[in-house]
Parts: sequence; C-alpha cells; structure tokens
Amino acid sequence: QVQLEESGGGLVQAGGSLRLSCVTSGRTFSPAVMGWFRQAPGKERDFVAAISRSGAGKKYGDFVKGRFSISRDNAKNTVYLQMNSLKPEDTAVYYCAAEATAFSSDWVDQRDKYDYWGQGTQVTVSS
Repeated sequence: QVQLEESGGGLVQAGGSLRLSCVTSGRTFSPAVMGWFRQAPGKERDFVAAISRSGAGKKYGDFVKGRFSISRDNAKNTVYLQMNSLKPEDTAVYYCAAEATAFSSDWVDQRDKYDYWGQGTQVTVSS
C-alpha cells in the first residue's frame, strides 16, 4: 500500500509564498515521477508540475510562468512545490501524485496516468 500525504497549505496574501510537501510511505516504492495537480471549486484537476526521479526532468503547467519550482529529496521520500508570487487564482486544493512509469514530457501532465494520489492540501490566496 502506497500512501501520499501533502502538507504546507494554508492562507496567504497575494504576492506571498508557500512551500508544499508530499511524503510517500508504505511499501518500498521509489516513484519515477512525482507530480502536483490542483483543483479549484467547480473546475477540473489541472496539472501544475512534475519531476523525474533524478530531478533532471521537470515540466510545469503553462500558468506557472516561473513562479513555482518543483524538487524532490529521494532520501526523505518527499517532493516539494515552492510557490512564489501567489495570486488569488492559485486558490485550489493541491494534490500530490506518483507514478512508476519513467518520466516523459509526453504524459506527465495527464492526471489519468498517475496511479497514486494524496488527499490534497488547501491553498487559499487572498487579494
């Protein structure tokens, strides 16, 4: 059983920063790809960022525009999402996802390709 647990969400003013964390636990599992998605009320779950096991491969959603940065610490089974210059439209539940398949920019932005998901952490950005 693989479990993902997000943390670090909260309420922040526009222009502020947050760092989300996601810890993987359970059976021995070193996911090839870790990703972040987000879902605002009434909207679909959108791709935010993904990273390969080595960290060499990364992909970001178009809306990120240099504001967010994804990283991972394999020794701690943790992936991070550093979010800067936050905007009210970044308000959403942020979900961590993991997948064993090797990283490819062709698929890492597709939510149905991920087998494992966390419960999500709420991020609220006030104006």
